[in-house]
Amino acid sequence: MMTTEDRQVSYTEGKHKVREDQNIAKMLRDRTEQNPNKVAVETKTALGEAWVPVTYRQFEDTVRAIARGFIALGIQPGDRVAIMSPTRYEWNLFDFALWYAGACGIPIYETSSRSQAEWILSDSGCRAIIVENAALRDTVAPLLNSIDGLNEVFVIDEDAVDKIIAKGEELDITEADRIIDERIGGIKADDLATIIYTSGTTGRPKGTLLTHRNLLHVVYNGPADPDLQEIVAGDNTRTLLFLPMAHVFARFISILTFETGTVIGHSPDTKNLVADMQSFKPTFVLAVPRVFEKVYNAADAKANSSKVKGPIFRRFAKVAIAYSRALQTPQGPSPWLKAQHSLGDKLVYSTLKELLGGELKHSISGGGPLGERLGHFFRGAGITIYEGYGLTETSAPTTVNRPGHLKVGTIGHAYPGCLVSIDDDGEILVKGDHVTPGYYNNEEATKAAFTEDGWFRTGDLGSMDDEGYVTITGRKKEIIVTAGGKNVAPAILEDRLRGHPIVSQVVVVGDNRPFIGALITLDADMLPGWLSNKGLEPMSIDEAARNPQVIAALDRAVTRANDAVSRAESIRKFNVLTTDFTVDNDYLTPSLKVKRHKVLTDFSKEIDWIYDNK
Repeated sequence: MMTTEDRQVSYTEGKHKVREDQNIAKMLRDRTEQNPNKVAVETKTALGEAWVPVTYRQFEDTVRAIARGFIALGIQPGDRVAIMSPTRYEWNLFDFALWYAGACGIPIYETSSRSQAEWILSDSGCRAIIVENAALRDTVAPLLNSIDGLNEVFVIDEDAVDKIIAKGEELDITEADRIIDERIGGIKADDLATIIYTSGTTGRPKGTLLTHRNLLHVVYNGPADPDLQEIVAGDNTRTLLFLPMAHVFARFISILTFETGTVIGHSPDTKNLVADMQSFKPTFVLAVPRVFEKVYNAADAKANSSKVKGPIFRRFAKVAIAYSRALQTPQGPSPWLKAQHSLGDKLVYSTLKELLGGELKHSISGGGPLGERLGHFFRGAGITIYEGYGLTETSAPTTVNRPGHLKVGTIGHAYPGCLVSIDDDGEILVKGDHVTPGYYNNEEATKAAFTEDGWFRTGDLGSMDDEGYVTITGRKKEIIVTAGGKNVAPAILEDRLRGHPIVSQVVVVGDNRPFIGALITLDADMLPGWLSNKGLEPMSIDEAARNPQVIAALDRAVTRANDAVSRAESIRKFNVLTTDFTVDNDYLTPSLKVKRHKVLTDFSKEIDWIYDNK
């Protein structure tokens, strides 16, 4: 924590200043020379098969072979190639191979429509695109005729790796490797590493420029911090990546693991995630809050299917929360609470940990606020969630809790080498070598994103305590002003309400209205089990949305959520929708954020109903 003349600043010293001659490709080459036989990755091709180790040397050899193929295909330094695929091993191969060839990969979410892909491909000037399967090829193939310079589509499931490698074998390998090393040596720290298009809750996505310096700043400084080292760089660390690699959070971790020597695995389909966790046995994972909510709700639903196990789970869930909260007090947990916690570990917590592989000790949560109650539950159950915060524009991490410096309910101190402050209007401001130089082809947006003294405007509202811990209070653009002039940050209510097992999404409304209301959608996966546990007959989402007992349960959940805010900020009335908000119907971004403006527009009649039926 530090103070300048103008503002209070949260700051954690970073031990590394990225040199001008450093880049991501050189990082991998150096690590391979140092640890050629160390396992870097474990891969598997199908559910139930064993994980196959891949050493640094094997990985780098494949990367180099693909890079030779790119050179044979005419990819030049500075060229861009898009990657449109869910998280998988090949994503890493292509990403590093493009850096070895002096080019850079442009991520596109596999859920993107043709028009969304067209914008990214044309705006960034991609030469080629790599897609996962034939369906995605069919989505983008027509764009070859409409986008100047876009010449090739490669399909991972149709042997794209082998085909590109085969192209490189037409070259003299010694000469091709000389060109690769020359190109790696020519990449400067401030050269472009990627352009990541923000998923865009409103309007057309902006292309965020990230340099090798930006990404290496967070990759080098995190593991150098003694507290974070315990999570990401300790002995025998393993992580299973299941977040989309088109997202900056997963991309950052995937680079970080090659720097730290953490073994990384990939789980492309979240339907197989539990089985993959159990076979891979990660020591830490990264996820968005909704994943932790789902894990808790699934465990709760499973326990409540039994008249015996349900009360036991609820009892020891409360013990876990109380135990975690006691850890933040000077006196710590009482002897009685310790005894209860030990019993809970035998009856409940150990089962939960086994479900997640048995070795999981740490989780990093980002992409949105994690409820305080949920954070305490997992820590009390033996899986500590370190909530952090960052943006595409900050190369992912900007603040993070860490071992020895954890305050549940906050997003932690500044990440090593980063500076965080709060503006006069409550907006979180950021400085450091991890911050984007700006937006591609958009000088107006770049100028608007920075203060006159060089701080990046995050658009998020927050507060900072005397110890430098930062707390998110909402989005600046999402602040609701009621007809009575009350300013309301919807995130607090939405996050608490989403913790209910059958709630999928929540959008708090009330701008220029007499009171605060909410649109609620139901979780189709959790509803059947919840109904059964309550002794209710099976019913459809449409039926549940109007069922008196379901409405009464939601009303109780709203009342609990309202405990976090004042009377003027509380939800007075809600409307349960029969349509969920998903990525497929375009009400969620690929990073699972609600497209609030679209919801408010498309469900205006449902919002009017709240206020017409007072």
